Amino acid sequence: MPKPKPRTSTSSSARRDKRDPRGGRRKSCTLCQNKIDKVDYKDVETLRRFVSERGKLKGRGNTGSCRRHQTQIARAVKRAREIALLPYVAEGRPGAKG
Repeated sequence: MPKPKPRTSTSSSARRDKRDPRGGRRKSCTLCQNKIDKVDYKDVETLRRFVSERGKLKGRGNTGSCRRHQTQIARAVKRAREIALLPYVAEGRPGAKG
């Protein structure tokens, strides 16, 4: 009977957290790559990348940001909306009801 191999740091459990549940590779956090510690609510150009066309916050799966930065992004977008740097909703489409 063969001996079981000892687990190393490169085992499948260590690689599992970097993988997407669908089998592909997860996107890496662009804010971590750029060494940004805190997300600023006044940096509207950066925040627009994390908001959809309709004005909704994009999720971590779409943006690829880590958990820490995603909570900072959400807080910054909400603050920017409060002082009218970002809109709460998208502008109306022509021909839409309402």
